[in-house]
Amino acid sequence: MDFDFSEDQESLREAVRRWVEKGYGFERRRGIVEAGGFDRAAYGELAELGLTGLVVPDAHGGLGMGPVEALIVMEELGRGLVLEPLEQTLIASRLLQDHAPDAVRDTWLPAVAAGEKIVVLAWQERNARYDWARCAATATPDGDGWRIDGRKHLVPAGDWADAFLVPATIDGTLALFLVEREAAGVTTQGYGTQDGSRAADLTLAGAPAMLLTREGRDVLGLAMDIGVVATCAQAVGVMDQTLAVTVEYMNTRKQFGVAIATFQALRHRVADMKMQLELARSMAYYAALKLDAPADDRRRAMARAKVQLGQSMRFVGQQAVQLHGGIGVTDEYIVSHYFRRLTQLEMTFGDTLHHLGQVSEQMQETAGVFA
Repeated sequence: MDFDFSEDQESLREAVRRWVEKGYGFERRRGIVEAGGFDRAAYGELAELGLTGLVVPDAHGGLGMGPVEALIVMEELGRGLVLEPLEQTLIASRLLQDHAPDAVRDTWLPAVAAGEKIVVLAWQERNARYDWARCAATATPDGDGWRIDGRKHLVPAGDWADAFLVPATIDGTLALFLVEREAAGVTTQGYGTQDGSRAADLTLAGAPAMLLTREGRDVLGLAMDIGVVATCAQAVGVMDQTLAVTVEYMNTRKQFGVAIATFQALRHRVADMKMQLELARSMAYYAALKLDAPADDRRRAMARAKVQLGQSMRFVGQQAVQLHGGIGVTDEYIVSHYFRRLTQLEMTFGDTLHHLGQVSEQMQETAGVFA
């Protein structure tokens, strides 16, 4: 089998990498963090590159690409610690395309693809931990529509989004709705997160909503898996850049008159970082290739990938800080920002322990050894 990327995929990678290097430098990012953690202009630049319509079909104004191209894009955005939540756009694009009624899809999907509207998934609740199937929000019929009551937390760019994909229960059954931010009964409270990005708490008090699908459990499971793939891809990009910056520092930092890169013990630690990075890269690619597999197979793949990525993120981030010494935790130096980003990614869409539990629950009697 040929696992090399195609020429078109490499061209896509180069285009995104060029924008990150020239248009999203460290100083611009610091300015965005200080301004609140989200920049509509930067999101517009992603739209100009066609990335907001990456997985949207041609018929709705998108590029019609797939999971591998999305992985490539998210990896390159990870290198630049890009704050704007493109992974949410990837999730919304797939869910609107596959599960929204025609009228809703035809209205919202072209706007999402063009970058004119931002739609994010609002699924986390205070008592649910990482169990996306636990949902306290409720939906009640209201004429031809619905109204939702509930609270959602840590909604990415929630006070900037134009609409939310909101899971809520109908008589105990999980369903998925679209709620516009400007609708009556919708309030958001925004705040910065530890990596500098933007999130918000969302309160719905009888907010009008459009029903997308009553198959909320299956659809929300797919949304989580898309999020895991995007998170893993971003983490690979962050770790790759973290390792590169660490090696560069070790080649210039001197002790006893020689570069610390010549110390054998430190070289061994860098080799271990590289090994963890490549393990993470392999599992991220594995997860992307499994995204269109049957649900049970897909869920097992995502859990396995997130476990490995979590372990790799923690190791690479901690070793980078240790090898830099005190400068590695200062706000003025980029390594501290890599470390914070890796820490947050490890907890996004389920942390390592959560997914380790998922792997354990899904393990068959033979554990695959004698199958």
